[in-house]
Amino acid sequence: MTILLGLLGLSVVIVVHEFGHYLAARLAGVEVETFSIGWGPRLFGFTKGKTEWRISALPLGGYCRMKGEEEFRTAIERKLPFIPRERGSFYGAAPFARILILVSGPLANLLLAALIFSFVSFVGIKYTTSPNKIVLASELAGMNRTLNVQAHANPNPADLAGLRTGDRVVAINGTAVEDYADIQEQISLNPEKALLLTVERENERLSIPVIPRLDKNTGQGLIGIYSWVEPVVASLDPEGSARLAGLRTKDRIVTAQGKNIRNTIDLMAALSERPGRLDLTVLREGKELSFILVLSYTDQGSANLGIEFSGIEKIEKADSAGDAVVRGLRETRETLGTTLKGIGLLFRGVDLLKAVSGPARITYMVGNAASESLKSDGLSGILPILSFLAFLSIGLFIMNLLPIPALDGGQIILSLVEAIKRSPLSTTTIYRYQFVGSAMIMLLFVLVTFSDILFFAGK
Repeated sequence: MTILLGLLGLSVVIVVHEFGHYLAARLAGVEVETFSIGWGPRLFGFTKGKTEWRISALPLGGYCRMKGEEEFRTAIERKLPFIPRERGSFYGAAPFARILILVSGPLANLLLAALIFSFVSFVGIKYTTSPNKIVLASELAGMNRTLNVQAHANPNPADLAGLRTGDRVVAINGTAVEDYADIQEQISLNPEKALLLTVERENERLSIPVIPRLDKNTGQGLIGIYSWVEPVVASLDPEGSARLAGLRTKDRIVTAQGKNIRNTIDLMAALSERPGRLDLTVLREGKELSFILVLSYTDQGSANLGIEFSGIEKIEKADSAGDAVVRGLRETRETLGTTLKGIGLLFRGVDLLKAVSGPARITYMVGNAASESLKSDGLSGILPILSFLAFLSIGLFIMNLLPIPALDGGQIILSLVEAIKRSPLSTTTIYRYQFVGSAMIMLLFVLVTFSDILFFAGK
C-alpha cells in the first residue's frame, strides 16, 4: 500500500510537469501526438484533435510526446547533417519557442508548489512542537549506543559556546523564537555560519554566539541540543508496558530508578542500561504514586513504554485568502532557497550516499507520508502529504533546470546556443552533447540507486 501511494503521489508531480510542457507546446504551435498518464501499454483513452489522451498500465508518472521528437534519432540513423524540421514539430519551432516549452514543465511544478502551500496555509495545518527550552546532547554521552536517541559527538558547538540544559532560547540573530521548531529550523539551515542566540537563564538574558557543525550525513547544521519535553503523559499505547502497569494520561513522571526526571531526556537516560524493570514515581492529582514497569526492547534498543508525551499543539493558518497566497509564495521562495543551499552543501564534503535519494526511496517517503496522513481524520490528514508533494515539486523544478543534456536545462542550453548562432546545430554536435549527458545521468542513477539500497538495507 505504501509503495502504491508513493507511486501515485510521485505520478501527480510528474504529470503536472508534463502538462506544463503540453500547454506551452500548444501555445507555440507544436503538435502534441500523445499525452499519457503512466507508461507502458495503453489501457484506455481517446483522441481529441491531433492529440491522443491515454491512461497507460504502469503508474510511473507520464509523458508528453510532441511531433518530431523522434527526428533526432532518425537523423542519427540516416546520418543526416541536421535534424529534419517539419512544420508543427518540436525541432521545427523557433529556438525561443522551444525554450518556452522546455521551461514550462519545471514552472508548472513551481506553480503547483505555490498553490499547495497557499492552500495549506488557508486551511491551516496543525503540528506539535516543544517549548523553546533546550537539553544538551552531551548529557547523553556514554549511554548505551543502542538507545533510540542520537547523542552527538563531543565537544558539541553548544558546549563550546557555553549553553546549558534548561536555557530558554528567545531569539536567534535578533529574530524572536517561539518554540523548539523555530530553533531547529534556524540551526539546521545554517551549518558553519555564526548564529547569535539570545537565551534566558535564571532571570538573566545572555547573548551567546554559536556556529552549527555541518552534519555530513544530512547536510544540516547541528549544535548538539535536544528539545526540553515535559515528562507528562499525553497518550498511552494499550499494549505498552506503561498502560499495563497502571499509568494514565496527565500523569507526570517525577522519578525513574530513584533519579529525578526533569524532562524526557532524563527518562531516556534511565533507560540507557536497558533495565528489565523500571521503577517509576508519578504525580497524579497532587499525589505521588509508585509503579513497576516490565520492559522489553526492540532490536534497535527502543523500550516498549508505549507513552506519548505532551507537546505544544499549534496551528499555522492564514488570516484571509490573500494572506494565504502571500504565505504560499513566501514558503515557495524559502523552500527553493533552502533546496539550492542544500545542493551547494553537496560540494562541501557531505556524504552523497546518505544525503541524496533515488526514485525508490522518494516513492517510499511519499507513500509513507500518505499512509500516515490517511490515519488522520478529515482534511487535516491530507495536508502533510500535500506539503510533501510541494517540496517534491520544488525539487523537480530545480533538477530539471540543471544544465545536464538529458534534462530540460540541457535542452535549453542547446536552444540558446542555436539562437545565438542563428543557425541549427549539427546532428553530430547534438549527439556528442547528448552522449555526455546520458553518461552523467547514468552515473547519477547508479549513485542514487546505491543510496536507496543502503537506505532500505538499514531499515
